[in-house]
Amino acid sequence: MAIFYDEPSHTFNEYLLIPRYTSCEHTPDKVSLASPITKFKKNETPSIVLQTPVVSAIMQSVSNDTMAIALAREGGLSFIFCSQPVEQQVRMVERVKNYKAGFVESDSTLTGDATLRDVLALSARTGHTTIAVTDDGLPHGKLLGVITSRDYRLGVTPLDAKVSDFMTALSQLHIAQDGVSLQEANNIIWEHKLNSLPIVTKEGNMVAFVFRKDYENNQENPYELLDTEKRYMVGAGVNTRDYKERIPALVKAGADVLCLDSSDGFSEWQAETIRYVKNNFSVPIGAGNVVDADGFNFLAQAGADFIKVGIGGGSICITRETKGIGRGQATAVIEVAKARDAWFAKTGEYIPICSDGGIVYDYHMILAYAMGADFCMLGRYFARFDESPTNKVLLNGSYVKEYWGEGSARARNWQRYDAGGDARLAFEEGVDSYVPYAGTLHDNLQVTVKKIKSTMCNCGCLSLEEFRRDAKLTLVSSASILEGGAHDVILKDFKNSSI
Repeated sequence: MAIFYDEPSHTFNEYLLIPRYTSCEHTPDKVSLASPITKFKKNETPSIVLQTPVVSAIMQSVSNDTMAIALAREGGLSFIFCSQPVEQQVRMVERVKNYKAGFVESDSTLTGDATLRDVLALSARTGHTTIAVTDDGLPHGKLLGVITSRDYRLGVTPLDAKVSDFMTALSQLHIAQDGVSLQEANNIIWEHKLNSLPIVTKEGNMVAFVFRKDYENNQENPYELLDTEKRYMVGAGVNTRDYKERIPALVKAGADVLCLDSSDGFSEWQAETIRYVKNNFSVPIGAGNVVDADGFNFLAQAGADFIKVGIGGGSICITRETKGIGRGQATAVIEVAKARDAWFAKTGEYIPICSDGGIVYDYHMILAYAMGADFCMLGRYFARFDESPTNKVLLNGSYVKEYWGEGSARARNWQRYDAGGDARLAFEEGVDSYVPYAGTLHDNLQVTVKKIKSTMCNCGCLSLEEFRRDAKLTLVSSASILEGGAHDVILKDFKNSSI
């Protein structure tokens, strides 16, 4: 007979934290959110520690190289999506590893034969007003000049005017040689009152721009997630189909950590992929997703470096209604965290767990940490930002960004839902949607981090380890949930804090 659980599974919405004693020492500036992402032995140091315990989901609409750079700068980590050709994923990883903070590779370039009409079209498409002019129109061609909005007058300069006739020519530009430090480049910008500084090779080929507007963002960030060579760290998603081709290429490109991308990680295919990595590489690999102790123990025995928890809880995921598989996210995290602690007590090996899905509000992340999660994987949260790879669209008077699931017809990521059958997506387990546009990652994540630290102080905790050990949680009734929000008033203006 089938096994039935006596208690229903619960979501984060059904829990609240109970405040604990707060001393004068419990202030947000003293809270550390450092958390391991890879397993380690007792009294040892994990190989990778997140300074901000969030990672971006392995999704086409969330995690590319732009997102990876922005999140690593804040102390988190991106897992670049694997539902793309190996070569494209490798190039994204390489761009992150080769990125030099403050040096922006131009993705807006034209030839001297282009026209003002081309300039306007390119600016409209990219949002960039500084355009490099190169001999071949490519980002690393020989620099001929630069175009900014000060080089032409709309309504006066003819639309068919050639770029070479109105650009600021190379002979009139201040430039710097490749190899210049960011501090030296900024000194040139400030000394000559420039808005941008082109960086070129000895042969005159374009390398990158340094912008005045980026000066504050490029100051040293103590939370940056860097490897031993002071490069930004980046993760990469992999699947259980083409892993023997994909993983060697990603490791060679410099991926710091891998993660199996699957809706159900309790499978022989995941164990085989983990064994392949352990036998051939030193790169850590996470696995999942699971929702109970049996799933955790299976992947722990297989050698997973971290384990993702959650099935069907994502905002664009319809696995539960399509297949009837899943579990309330809070219950899943609680049970798997207990299994993780039991494994640690038995073996002396601590395997971090990642809460993936079911996050609607910032405080849901806080609850996930209290329930035992070491870090959270977020899709919709990051999809709203400038740094996500999707289009910003004006919809019914408000700006939104496109967001679709890997199991949707748009993504067609059949490998993620592979059960050993045909190499195709037989039915959808995700939807295509929009999310409200929210601005920059930095500004929004700073608010989220402040909420997390403030709540931890209310609970008398200064580290996530303390928080997982000492937090007090209570189930709440539906009436308690309603009582917790604004009620019995007419709101003047209210900005929804959902993410």
